[in-house]
Amino acid sequence: MRLRELSLATFLLLGTAPGLFAQAPTVSLSRAQWFPDSHLLWTWSSNQGMTTVDPSAQMQTHTLFTAEDLKNAGLPTEIDHLVWSDDKTKVLIFTNTQRVWRARTRGDYWLYDLSTKQGHQLGKGLPVSSLMFAKISPDGTKAAYVSKHNIYVEDLSSGAITPLTTDGTAKIINGTFDWAYEEELACRDGFRWSPDSKHIAFWRIDATDIRFFDMIDNTDSLYSFVVPVEYPKTGEDPSAARIGVIDVANGSTRWMDIPGDQKQHYLPRMDWAGNGNELIVAQLNRHQNEVNVFLCTVADGAAHSIYHETSDSWIDVSGPFEYDSAPWTWVDHGKSFLWTSEKDGWRHIYRISRDGSKETLLTKGSFDADFAAVDETGKGTVYFYATPYDATQNYLYKTGLSKPDTIRVTPAVFDGTNNYNISPDARYAVHTNMSLNIAPNLRLVALPGNTKIYPEGADDRKPLKSEFTYRKFKVTTADNVTMDGILSLPAGFDSTRKYPVLFYVYGEPASATAKDVPQRNGMLMSALAKGYVVITMDNRGTPAPKGAAWRKSIYRNVGFINAHDQAMATREVLKWPWLDSTRTAVFGWSGGGSMTLNLMFQYPGLYKTGIAVAAVTNLRFYDNIYEERYMGLPSEAAADYAKGSPITYAKNLQGNLLYIHGTGDDNVHYQNAEALVNELVKYNKQFSFMAYPNRTHGIFEGPGTTQHLQTLWINYLTSHVEPGPR
Repeated sequence: MRLRELSLATFLLLGTAPGLFAQAPTVSLSRAQWFPDSHLLWTWSSNQGMTTVDPSAQMQTHTLFTAEDLKNAGLPTEIDHLVWSDDKTKVLIFTNTQRVWRARTRGDYWLYDLSTKQGHQLGKGLPVSSLMFAKISPDGTKAAYVSKHNIYVEDLSSGAITPLTTDGTAKIINGTFDWAYEEELACRDGFRWSPDSKHIAFWRIDATDIRFFDMIDNTDSLYSFVVPVEYPKTGEDPSAARIGVIDVANGSTRWMDIPGDQKQHYLPRMDWAGNGNELIVAQLNRHQNEVNVFLCTVADGAAHSIYHETSDSWIDVSGPFEYDSAPWTWVDHGKSFLWTSEKDGWRHIYRISRDGSKETLLTKGSFDADFAAVDETGKGTVYFYATPYDATQNYLYKTGLSKPDTIRVTPAVFDGTNNYNISPDARYAVHTNMSLNIAPNLRLVALPGNTKIYPEGADDRKPLKSEFTYRKFKVTTADNVTMDGILSLPAGFDSTRKYPVLFYVYGEPASATAKDVPQRNGMLMSALAKGYVVITMDNRGTPAPKGAAWRKSIYRNVGFINAHDQAMATREVLKWPWLDSTRTAVFGWSGGGSMTLNLMFQYPGLYKTGIAVAAVTNLRFYDNIYEERYMGLPSEAAADYAKGSPITYAKNLQGNLLYIHGTGDDNVHYQNAEALVNELVKYNKQFSFMAYPNRTHGIFEGPGTTQHLQTLWINYLTSHVEPGPR
């Protein structure tokens, strides 16, 4: 649904101090955010306060409120983020935040009324720093939020708080999600206000049958204690998910009657379908190779499938991995929606009628398209990212909403990687351009012409200042697989000499590493400083924009086909005359740690030294949503799970191995380290090992941790692979 545009004049009527309207001398585009329903930008700083910027009026600025205003109202000025009411007369201030797994999504919310300059804390009487995902109702009269797995609504005038759910426990989760849904389906915020403010739609996750994986904390008290994590391992049933709609007036809940076993299906996406009467819900089966999109009638809970798709491998419904992002975009006043699919062999955008009876391909061609935005003015324009000629780069394109016609928007001068933070009305965008050797350059532009508005003056694409040299390359393996790579050369590189080489690997569907962007990994830069050549390459199965066949070739081949590609590519690049094949090392973290182990064990001798961090050593040890998506169910693919697990080949270790893991890793459990240690000990394979007590997957908590890890890493590398040229 297209919301009304809020003009700058509206802000001038909000009762803020006069004389605060001015031409902006400087606007920090990196910090600016778009108001949800307009082309206005806003920025917050404790010095300048809350400032709006109007690109349509020569970047005029207006201060809505200051830090002093908040102090006078008894509100905090240390702000994590802000949530606006639809009419922009009220704002929620999120502060005193606490981390929930990956992000700081729990904390305190304060309401500030711009018209009265008064405010108060939400959720009084509830535990401190327990509120999550607070949102003001569209009519501006109420706020809803989650606390301790229950949903509450608060009247903003009286402060009266009403619980809308009361069954929330550690295992019954209302309005947010369990560990696996958050980690693997990018779900955090689990409720939605209806457009008419009468109802709240929400997820209810029943994790009653999900077993806890117990981590042990040995250091934070005299006696050790258990840190339990709800964690469904591969082969275990997922949590049961339901979608309910609460009548805010009377507190009654209507459950949507979505077909299928709740434990054998996922409900990764839900929202209101452009009105207050229907929901749109995406459902995946347990194998994640079948998706149904339902329209659900709120009055009776009836669900009607309007779109159905199957795959021989898996289907992604979240698009680019953004938390809570919808895979659909409504157009034509809710008469149709945009949907991205790989069903023709490429990732493309389709326009689908509301009843599912008509489907139009908007981005036809042998390239992958990622939806960016839609402008429905005139005949309508759909903006999308594509990289038809170079999978390491990214450019903005457009096509007609009614008459498809693909045209590149990003000017040719902006070679490299381009990202656009597009305004909700698709009139403007903050355009960021960068490449291996060009520093990020931010410009505010008008669409569709990519016409620069700010800053003034000529575009200045500044070369990165670095003592190192970075180049892109392609390598074709003996079995005719062409891979993109990034080559990093140390200072003073001399092609007449022989250099040690460090291969940096990942190689799984979650991420690509060969990208035309500045290379900023501090550990890799420390290796360059010691005189190593650093190489990273993207194998089949990485999410590179090379078509579905490239990405899906890893299905039931994780740990095998990707390791094969890396090894074959390594053999090719080691033919370069200035690389020393007797001084080779490989390093990776998480999925890259698994890749490192597989390369050391499956291709013994090719890499003389390996450093693996936080690796999945047995695919059965990881969570069900991720691993079953790419490998199928263990009951159907036991041999494939074994084939892709590093532990299967541990007996083949040759050379030097350093393995590192945090004992408090809730993502890739320390269990993986202990199982690997047992297997290496079994075959008398000597190796080095470092455990970081209670550190999580990133191994950064605690004083001195990062420095210690980096020192350990570079010392091991230089001790076992002689640095510098010969």
